[in-house]
Amino acid sequence: MSQVPTDDEVIRVLLVDDQALFRSAVASVIDRQPDLEVVGQAGNGLEALEQVRALAPHVVLLDVEMPVMDGVETVRAITTAHPDVKVIMLTVDDDDDHLLGAIRGGAHGYLLKDLRPEQLFDRIRSVMRDESPISASLVSRLLMHVREADDDHIPEGRPEDQLSPRELEILHWAATGMSNRQIGRKLFITEGTVKNHVHHALRKLGMENRVQATTYLIRRGLLTPAER
Repeated sequence: MSQVPTDDEVIRVLLVDDQALFRSAVASVIDRQPDLEVVGQAGNGLEALEQVRALAPHVVLLDVEMPVMDGVETVRAITTAHPDVKVIMLTVDDDDDHLLGAIRGGAHGYLLKDLRPEQLFDRIRSVMRDESPISASLVSRLLMHVREADDDHIPEGRPEDQLSPRELEILHWAATGMSNRQIGRKLFITEGTVKNHVHHALRKLGMENRVQATTYLIRRGLLTPAER
């Protein structure tokens, strides 16, 4: 089981992509960061599951289109067996079905490969702060599909009734893709306070990450995506 790194511990990253050249290039730039370390690589989903068990990474960067077991199936398997491991999809694929399938499967983020190295480093660090990085071009499309989604993942009862006004407000801004730090600045509270509110809200809703929580609340009509 992966453990949350301490402040002075490096973030252990597993790269999963069927293109070895791409993996090597990404590993090279990540390993230059003092707080990030690539501990392993895999070329398909089955190899990824083996590597997660053997290497206990904190974060898995996972492609969608892979042989043997694709990314959507793999993220579901990883998050089920290793709930402490953060999975970020890193792919050229902006297909809406794959995006929704990955989020429903428990992915903590969904990034397109056109981002700059500095952006990738920041997104890896942010997911360890319990944020859910999604490429800006995909946020509006994800939310557009929310109201049309089926009800397979809606919990029984009305757990949202347990949320405080502040928790709803913070999830409202999280729905725009804002980080905990940005939300804290906007609401004049600390980043740690934002993180605590998000943690409590996820526990009340029975959700795994901010993306699942905000999409669920939008479907319930409790959140309207706002502009920053």
